[in-house]
Amino acid sequence: MTLAPFATHWQASRGRLHSEAASATRSPFARDRDRIIHAGAFRRLRYKTQVFVAPDGDHFRVRLTHSLEVAQIARSLARALNVDEDLTEALALAHDLGHPPFGHSGEDALELVMAPWGGFDHNGHALRIVTKLECRHPGFDGLNLTWETLEGLAKHNGPIYEPGWALAGVDAAWPLDLTSHAGLEAQIAAIADDIAYDNHDLDDGIRAGLFGIEDVVTAVPFVADCWEAVTRRWPGISARRRLVPELVREQIGRMVEDLLATTRARLAAIDPRSVEDVRGAGHTIAGLSDGLSAEVRALKAFLRERMYRAPAVARLRDPSEAVVEGLFAALHADPARLPGDWASTCPADEPARARHVGDFVAGMTDRYALKLYRELVGPSPLPEEMVT
Repeated sequence: MTLAPFATHWQASRGRLHSEAASATRSPFARDRDRIIHAGAFRRLRYKTQVFVAPDGDHFRVRLTHSLEVAQIARSLARALNVDEDLTEALALAHDLGHPPFGHSGEDALELVMAPWGGFDHNGHALRIVTKLECRHPGFDGLNLTWETLEGLAKHNGPIYEPGWALAGVDAAWPLDLTSHAGLEAQIAAIADDIAYDNHDLDDGIRAGLFGIEDVVTAVPFVADCWEAVTRRWPGISARRRLVPELVREQIGRMVEDLLATTRARLAAIDPRSVEDVRGAGHTIAGLSDGLSAEVRALKAFLRERMYRAPAVARLRDPSEAVVEGLFAALHADPARLPGDWASTCPADEPARARHVGDFVAGMTDRYALKLYRELVGPSPLPEEMVT
């Protein structure tokens, strides 16, 4: 397939920080995707919280399944817009690598305990993982990803004018032009993330019994319109377990169609002839129309109130934060309690010492964090049924 002129063409890549021989079978961006899939940090997403703490139910999404769903949507969008699918998929698969255990609760806890040493940001930590912490090659630290993949990970949500210490360190080693927009592939990965979690969180919330379909239909006109279309299409079906997945498909389909139409119109308006024109456009190109964006904001508001702040979810927030805070405190006070090479390579001086401990804690899965907390601190503050 011949890519559009505004796509990120691998033949014009700025390359890798450490030179490597070209692959005979894969483009540089395809190799980046494969390296991400084989990374230990990617495998650990299987046991990291998306919304529900991972041991809470086998049917709910976790970071790994969410990342796969984002990649599917992003890949389809990239193909339709005629940009590089491999780069888009790599960015979609890697976008959540930097999340610590227990989702946003874990991130809030790490941000708090690391505040004296520069704080914590999951996006910056994702760049730290792929450039430093994943050591899978004898000749260099990190995955040695291409400049375009690193740029896309750094800027998929837009330009960055005040990077945190982790991202600033990556940028100092290899400048990523942080104050411009990223290429279209990164923008697609970002909006695919929104489409995936808005719709799949709705699915998980209904499955968990936090609200019923009638509650969403009453509160969110976009969902009501999609539900009416689904029930009209399948009038003889009463089983919610069959109709809710069809509702999710309907909603994703409408969002994808709107995004493609809107993005194509924005591309036509500026007529970019290269990826540099996309970076220099001064605004995001890949996105939903103003009308659908407003409707999706109503869905987000519903999910925030009825799901993310629901008592069943909120009751685990403080105990989850306590686990992360307790682990950081114990290991920072005595880094010799870190396992293996983590202990032997821990710096003596600050802020490097605290950041080293933060790296270790951020890499934990939910269940490993619970296990180590019991060993180092004491009984888990989480409910007993979750401590297995």
